[in-house]
Amino acid sequence: MNDKIDGLLKKVPQWEDRQTRATPLSGGITNENFRVDVDDESYVLRVCSTTTDPLGIRRDHECACLKIVAGLGIGADVKYFSQEDGILVVSFVEGGSVSAEEAREPEKLRRIVNAIKCYHSGPEFPGHFSPFQTVRNYHRLAVEKGVSFPDTLGEVFELAERIERPLAGQKSVPCHNDLLAANFLDDGEKIWVLDWEYAAMGDPFFDLGNFAVNNQLGEEEDGLLLESYVGEVRSVDLAHLNLMKLASDLREAFWGFLQSGISTLDFDYSAYGNKHVERFLSQASAPAFNSWIEEVSGH
Repeated sequence: MNDKIDGLLKKVPQWEDRQTRATPLSGGITNENFRVDVDDESYVLRVCSTTTDPLGIRRDHECACLKIVAGLGIGADVKYFSQEDGILVVSFVEGGSVSAEEAREPEKLRRIVNAIKCYHSGPEFPGHFSPFQTVRNYHRLAVEKGVSFPDTLGEVFELAERIERPLAGQKSVPCHNDLLAANFLDDGEKIWVLDWEYAAMGDPFFDLGNFAVNNQLGEEEDGLLLESYVGEVRSVDLAHLNLMKLASDLREAFWGFLQSGISTLDFDYSAYGNKHVERFLSQASAPAFNSWIEEVSGH
């Protein structure tokens, strides 16, 4: 354990004069996370990145959302939070990780959707999230940092505007907005949802599209996702889902570009951004794209 982490552990009042042991947890590409064992209790310590303000992350909002979902029974309990020190401590949830392959399995997918529906219908979150406004903000800030962009940027923004226009005015619900498989844990009885730093009110179909594209759902799984969420598969919902898959890739791309200009972690954010731009353009060039736009425009 290095001196920095040792010093942060001492800032947690509940751990004063107690033996602590911190073990790094893998998987994050924004923050540092540690399992902390204190006597016979276990916690997760998040050491928040100091460069995340441009990403739109508000730690006070994240903490508020965590407390809401903990009350719903699908999130870890908040034990300590210090915005000044940049640390968040939550209870350690015992459970198995969920892979993208597992997330596509019908039984697991239905259980994940039940967790999504739980917080979508729960108390209001602070803040509001729009993937399109987020992309514009990320682009502006990345330009200020001197980040290089692919030559296809003009086409990307033109397509983004076509997607955004018919989706304006959609209802807002509490959303997670970062539904990677790594953000789910399965304890055998229920699905727990982790990492709420991008959570805010927003379009519920962004969560669904974000989950679908992150976990590589195919047409059959998309149908099961919608059936589990709304009870049926309607053409307008399928179109909405597919457009939000594109919006998710767009957000991921510009998140990567901005991170390449601000992050101090050893990760190839530029390659990450380019990968998502290429997938966005590939899907937006599909023959069905125009029909998705027409479908949601008619409702």
